[in-house]
Amino acid sequence: MKKKLLALLLGCSMVFGLAGCGSKEEAPVEKTEEEVAADGAAEEKETESESAAAEEPLKVALIYSGFLGDKSFNDLAHEGAMMAKEKYGIEVQELESGEAADWEANFVAMADAGYDMVIGVSTQFLEIMQKHCPEYPDTKFALIDGVADAGDNVVSTLFAQNEGSFLAGAAAAMFTTHTEIEGVNDKKIIGWVGGMDIPVLHDFFLGYEQGAKYIDPDIEILQSFAGTFTDALKGKELATAQIDQGADIIMNVANITGVGAMEAAAELGAYAIGVDTNQDALYPGHVLTSMQKRVDLCTFQMIESVINGTFEGGSSAYMDLAHDGVGLTDFSVMKESLGDQFPQEIVDKVEELKEKIASGEIVVEHADGYGKPE
Repeated sequence: MKKKLLALLLGCSMVFGLAGCGSKEEAPVEKTEEEVAADGAAEEKETESESAAAEEPLKVALIYSGFLGDKSFNDLAHEGAMMAKEKYGIEVQELESGEAADWEANFVAMADAGYDMVIGVSTQFLEIMQKHCPEYPDTKFALIDGVADAGDNVVSTLFAQNEGSFLAGAAAAMFTTHTEIEGVNDKKIIGWVGGMDIPVLHDFFLGYEQGAKYIDPDIEILQSFAGTFTDALKGKELATAQIDQGADIIMNVANITGVGAMEAAAELGAYAIGVDTNQDALYPGHVLTSMQKRVDLCTFQMIESVINGTFEGGSSAYMDLAHDGVGLTDFSVMKESLGDQFPQEIVDKVEELKEKIASGEIVVEHADGYGKPE
């Protein structure tokens, strides 16, 4: 989707006086002092009212396809909104639900409520927004994690999670060879647990798989979908099954479900890779790194664009590795845990691969509908 440039149109009002043929001009009627004073008071009151209206805080609604407290994607969007609230004094309303049946109703409810901006915090809102945004031309909308072709009052943001996941897959493939580290076996098997089986998660997995096979073409990658982002027990069950099959490090892309996957890794003496936010310290010594998506920054910038007048309806932003929209954490928690056993070559190789991806030397595959918007 190409960017549309916004133009501010200033209209000039014209008053046409119509005079009848042969009509007489009437002398103007002078107002009394009381009438002049009354008019002045009325104008002052109107000015004060307009000023007060102009100073009303921006009202923003965020609609989630899950719950806050996921220590991942949703919490990041919330943090971005809170950053905007602290800086600009905006009003924020948030609606959460893990039930797909609620998402459309929640979205429409916030649009009907007259919020200045409504943000769909998930690719799950793509079709909902394309259906309903044109019905509210005076409301500004934003979609995180997808591109909504829904009109001039909608902005979208895509992330290059495939690029960040390439680095995660490469790190996992290198880590699993270090059998001197307790819990790492001699099998070339790594794992991946996803939430719902949706296109954006395919984009994650393609990058993870490509990165792992870049390091070792013979590595085996176990893949499981939980069918939900909100069931930690299901995530724990899937990760346990992969560990039983020989995986000693598992990437989670599953929000709350993924926390369960990391818990399984920690309890069974295996390792995990976090997602979206920095999850390294959730299970210290068992989370090698996290593949971060700057959903917090994206949310803040979307809101800020409305406040400073740079909102470009119909446009889409792309947050990739070259612009720090995605990337791995610095491995510091694992370094502290392993001490001298930590394999520094993983960090060095990740930095090398990051530069090659950013420069275009390495091109990471992406799922249909993802990659940089044209």
